[in-house]
Amino acid sequence: MAEQLTMMAVHAHPDDEVIGTGGIFAQYATEGIRTVLVTCTNGEQGDAPGGIKPGEPGHDESAVRAQRLVELRESAALLGIEHVELLGYRDSGMDGWEANRHPGAFSNIPVEQAAARLAELMRQYRPQVVVTYDENGNYGHPDHIQANRIALAAAAATDIPDKLYYTAIPRESSRELFADLQAKGVVDFVPPEDFGTPMALITTVVDVSTHVQRKIKALEAHGSQSDSVPFLRMPSELEQQILGAENFVRHFSRIPAAPTPETDLFAGLR
Repeated sequence: MAEQLTMMAVHAHPDDEVIGTGGIFAQYATEGIRTVLVTCTNGEQGDAPGGIKPGEPGHDESAVRAQRLVELRESAALLGIEHVELLGYRDSGMDGWEANRHPGAFSNIPVEQAAARLAELMRQYRPQVVVTYDENGNYGHPDHIQANRIALAAAAATDIPDKLYYTAIPRESSRELFADLQAKGVVDFVPPEDFGTPMALITTVVDVSTHVQRKIKALEAHGSQSDSVPFLRMPSELEQQILGAENFVRHFSRIPAAPTPETDLFAGLR
């Protein structure tokens, strides 16, 4: 009997699952594909209730951790994610934060140690498709970079995934979108010139337009985090434009029949 089609996404923090992969989680769950979310950290360096930032008086890491894991479960249910696996590492915080120095921070865990735990999950679920971040963690976050490293190491150690993808933000179109959002007062910045992935490198674009409202609801579930606010303030006419497609770079494929470009991460597998 053929193994059940399975997608595993390896993310760094609670809420990372929504923007770049929430649509594929919802879409593939609807199609009967087994969906597995691996969240590497507990998100302790996120906002505390009331928007209190790490390092500010009243920021209680244990309370933040508990809140974010509750939010993660709600988000996963909204997106139809069948299995949520928590590696439970400590959030490293953004690059340059004091939290980077903590010996238990995810980014300081030996890659082979964390990868061994992820490899066990790959052996358990046997995903044909694995999704994670690129080598720079999409924007340089230490935990995103570490998630990339352990995903690659676990995939190599198990030889299980047939295809592995990096999430991608199209560079050229994102500049235009951020400029539009800035003009509308939704955000107060425009990303640097090298932000995102050049569109010429993107191999796969999945239409998830029918799941945009589910992504919005999942973002609302992570309402304690200010990172979600700009997306929740978007004018309705921009929701489909920004959230209605998810982009990927196919890092490797063992499937000769896999086309380029693709509109399906499982192209060549079914």
